[in-house]
Amino acid sequence: MVILGVDPGLAIVGWGVLQYSANRFKPMAYGSVQTKAGLPVEDRLAQIYSRLSEIIEKYKPDAIAVEELFWNTNVTTGIVVAEARGVILLCAKQHGVPIYEYTPMQVKQAVVGYGKAEKKQVISMVTLMLGLKEPPKPDDTADAIAIAICHAHTGGSGLGKYYNQPTAIGGMLKGQK
Repeated sequence: MVILGVDPGLAIVGWGVLQYSANRFKPMAYGSVQTKAGLPVEDRLAQIYSRLSEIIEKYKPDAIAVEELFWNTNVTTGIVVAEARGVILLCAKQHGVPIYEYTPMQVKQAVVGYGKAEKKQVISMVTLMLGLKEPPKPDDTADAIAIAICHAHTGGSGLGKYYNQPTAIGGMLKGQK
């Protein structure tokens, strides 16, 4: 299975493509899409869409795992990140790639084993799990790889299928499309 993990942002979108087979990870490519401050937001969003389209077309992922938004006290930042996240979801949908969403706590739990792990712990585990000589830079890239790892662990356990199914009482579980 080829998984594209994406850490949404407006200034920096981290991304990582992993091949996952027999409980082993092989990094295919990773990096970041960086947009310049001062450009109109719509131009920055178009750059994100365009670059992510190129990545999807090149690596043909079987799934795209995206981190859900973590709201902090800066609502303005949250809004523009939400706009970027919307563009990322639209891009995945238009390319016909299934989308899976995970909270920061789920990602940390899957990678480190503790849902409240520090960022440096996540980066260390990503580096170790993939056998990388150096931690991926910027940190957003390491986060994106961690999101892909989270999906591999969740999908491999069968939890991903359950997580995205309607509940017995007709409601929907978090992440349902």
